[in-house]
Amino acid sequence: MDALLSSTTVWPWKSLASSTLKHHQPNPTLSLKCNIVSKKSSLQPITDYKGVLRSCSLPQLFWKKLQKKSSLKSELILVGLGHPQKLLKKLIKWQQKLKQHFNVTFVRLVFGVMLVVSLSVGFNRAPSWALSEENLLFLEAWRTIDRAYVDKTFNGQSWFRYREEALRNEPMNTREETYNAIRKMLATLNDPFTRFLEPEKFKSLRSGTQGALTGVGLSIGYPVGYNGSATGLLVISSTPEAPASRAGILSGDIILAIDGTSTENMGIYEAAERLQGPEGTLVEVTVHSGSETKSLSLKREKVSFNPVKSRLCEVSVAGKDKSRVGYIKLTSFNQNSSSAVKEAIETLRMNNVNSFVLDLRDNSGGLFPEGIEIAKIWLDKGVIVYICDSRGVRDIYDTDGSGSVAASEPLAVLVNKGTASASEILAGALKDNKRATLFGERTYGKGKIQSVFELSDGSGLAVTVARYETPSHIDIDKVGVTPDHPLPATFPLNEDEICSCLRDPASGCYLNRVKLFAMR
Repeated sequence: MDALLSSTTVWPWKSLASSTLKHHQPNPTLSLKCNIVSKKSSLQPITDYKGVLRSCSLPQLFWKKLQKKSSLKSELILVGLGHPQKLLKKLIKWQQKLKQHFNVTFVRLVFGVMLVVSLSVGFNRAPSWALSEENLLFLEAWRTIDRAYVDKTFNGQSWFRYREEALRNEPMNTREETYNAIRKMLATLNDPFTRFLEPEKFKSLRSGTQGALTGVGLSIGYPVGYNGSATGLLVISSTPEAPASRAGILSGDIILAIDGTSTENMGIYEAAERLQGPEGTLVEVTVHSGSETKSLSLKREKVSFNPVKSRLCEVSVAGKDKSRVGYIKLTSFNQNSSSAVKEAIETLRMNNVNSFVLDLRDNSGGLFPEGIEIAKIWLDKGVIVYICDSRGVRDIYDTDGSGSVAASEPLAVLVNKGTASASEILAGALKDNKRATLFGERTYGKGKIQSVFELSDGSGLAVTVARYETPSHIDIDKVGVTPDHPLPATFPLNEDEICSCLRDPASGCYLNRVKLFAMR
């Protein structure tokens, strides 16, 4: 021990260690005690900037630097800038003097205590920085992702380390710089659905889920899995009677450009922002539909999302009186959707309907809770959806029947490639619980769930919080829900023509009632 203490050397941390070890440590250690015995020597931090004791292995690159600079055979202490190097040297001199008057055991004890105390004092006096208002906003966004994001590996990175490095290195002197730091942080997740929303965009998104938006009435997504050769953005659905629908834009069309800017590398949220704008202004879109490419000028207007339309269809049944079918078209999941569906059911029941058709075609989703509430309307019991993260099932949404309104009447559900997100949750729940027969096309396949979080300055984050599985544990992301039967090729989207397809056997779109409500 005497030889060890007498040969202790203090070296500056910055020049030798920082550039080598910062890639090996989760936090930058400012003071290290290195016991040099062999190339496998251990490197033991006395403390880091948080005062937390750690241990780590000595990297080979660092060992080679030590060999070149020192012939030491025992111990050295590396001290960061601002730490008590002079005090440590004095401690070594005091230790040598003490040996002349006291026994070795006593010297070891006193020197050890003094060394620890001196380092503690040094670190307590080390300078620290105060968090600014901009730093606090960044941390608020970071904490939101930390708590809510579905992937707890955060795309294979140390989320805590990212926070520390961003606070040290990212400029956050103005609000715009802070917003850029948040965007940069979210980009590391490589998730196009997790995004930052400036205050105006957050307000616009909120207004969209409340039932009105100024734009052209398009819901768009990525065409991956549907047409690998297509470049651009897929039209998931076109709101009936909105500008895009009146111009002939249909579900499945590809948007190639917006106001002359190609959509080949454009995100869906950037595209949505370009399509929205002041009421009465024009937006130019280039659309590929079938074998035709066309340019259209659309005038933006306030698009109201009345989520539910309904009508009574009288259908002839051989040898029986006319049967009454209640047709309900659900176009979106906003905060009014579940109450509107209940109201439509009650109104149709007053007209003595004895079966229902629920049309989810071109319904691109919306509020997840509304999808759950509408499933409860039709189910007497059962699982609605499993919420999963990287570790498996995290939560289960089910129903005991207490919220059911129409759990017994025959039910058919219509879906297509424009049926997405919350619509797929509803369709999957009704299918897997054998409550309804599904007709149409395979659905879009958006199996991720996003929640929107408001930050303290009025901005917000849309965050992927989970993925979901249907009651049969089917992960439909990028796959979709498969219907039980196809619809006739000429079956109309317009609710005004639906009744004739259920009523007239001579019609090319005829779908007889027996087949419609026959459970698979």
